[in-house]
Amino acid sequence: MKHKDTIDKLFEVVGGKDNIKNYEHCATRLRIILKDDSKLNKEETEEIPESKGYFYNTGQHQFIFGTGKVNAVYQDLKDVLGDSDEGQNDGDFKGDVYKNLNPAQRIVRTLADILVPLIPALVTTGLLMGVRGLLVELGMEFNDTWFAIFEMLTDTAFAFLPVLIAYSATRKFGGNPIIGIVVGLMMVAPQLPNAWAVAEGNAEPLSLLGLDIVGYQGSIIPAIVAGYLISKLEKGLRKVVPQLMDLVVTPFLTITITIATMLLVLGPVLQMAESGVINFIVSILEAPLGIGYIVFAALQQPLTITGLHHSLGIIEISLLNDGGTNIIQTLTTASMAGQFGAAVAAALLMKNQVKRVNALSSTASTLFGITEPLLFGVSLRHFKIFLSGMIGGAVGGLLTYILGLTATGMGITFIPGLLLYTNSFTALLQYLLVIAVSFAVSFLLVRVQSKSIKNEIN
Repeated sequence: MKHKDTIDKLFEVVGGKDNIKNYEHCATRLRIILKDDSKLNKEETEEIPESKGYFYNTGQHQFIFGTGKVNAVYQDLKDVLGDSDEGQNDGDFKGDVYKNLNPAQRIVRTLADILVPLIPALVTTGLLMGVRGLLVELGMEFNDTWFAIFEMLTDTAFAFLPVLIAYSATRKFGGNPIIGIVVGLMMVAPQLPNAWAVAEGNAEPLSLLGLDIVGYQGSIIPAIVAGYLISKLEKGLRKVVPQLMDLVVTPFLTITITIATMLLVLGPVLQMAESGVINFIVSILEAPLGIGYIVFAALQQPLTITGLHHSLGIIEISLLNDGGTNIIQTLTTASMAGQFGAAVAAALLMKNQVKRVNALSSTASTLFGITEPLLFGVSLRHFKIFLSGMIGGAVGGLLTYILGLTATGMGITFIPGLLLYTNSFTALLQYLLVIAVSFAVSFLLVRVQSKSIKNEIN
């Protein structure tokens, strides 16, 4: 076993392998739920070999190993626990996590579980938009056929977004995902007036029972609610519909009731509420003199610590739907670059060679948009480091406002995010400038305070 020392020390820290109730990993962290939290030896969490940090959140003890490394450590842990009946992964990890969440956290986690699986498709769409912009920037002209092909590549995912969301939501809530797809398709069916065309005055809504009916192009919350209704109706109907008739009656009633409810009752209300909330948030971002940009870029990484950053996906999708650009991606990268600069500066102040190398390696994943190792391994060790990172991000936010810079997609940040600015060479340079300025400001702030910071981190 390659990581035996790590696993042995981990067992010692958590109170023995028999105290592990459940475990899982994400991109950077090994996440463990214990049977008895009091058995954890918190003082020795930093002594685990290869671990870059530890924190506790929503009932989970999270040990940061970094991209790639966490997969190998998890596999070794699984191999060891698989040899013991007492230590085997006990039940559903997500179910155990949800038990430890308050209502607000459950909502955010649910949104993340629904939206995160869609990100690869939306990232691809944004990249294709960037490719089209780059080709235009290079002087390439498109005839009607090629323009139609590119339009198909860049517009389809957003035109049928309710289909993707209804599918993902239905799957999340335990319903039949195929029924979710059918209901999602009905919500954007060509027989319904296109919501965007109606908003532009190029089409008239249908009138049904005194209500204006339009398609749900670009809607997010209604599609999530539709997925929830499908799953609840399915489960409820299966309790009363005879098994012999279940194959026909259950899906028939589920689809009919759901689409009727969405078109005539919940849908119009949810569309208005969603539009109002998103417009309010966007108006805050667009506050005069770049104040909204500055505040967001300063606070995005603190938001990441709480896990609430997952809820921003709804805003990003809506921004791309409405205008084809996404300012949140740019500001998020500025916030990351600020913390990156502060952490690198702090790492260079460490006298112990091993600690310095570990700290620097913790910052490396930031280049690919993953900041948890940096945050918990370096920045949060001293408030001045973290605050310097926030200030660097805020300056990057101000520069973003001055330049008027926005991304063409979502889901990728920092170096991979360069692909979202290929629509013009100027945008590419401006994006790199925002990163460089955010990094430099926070780096210099830490260096200016180096005397007090150095004494504490050493």
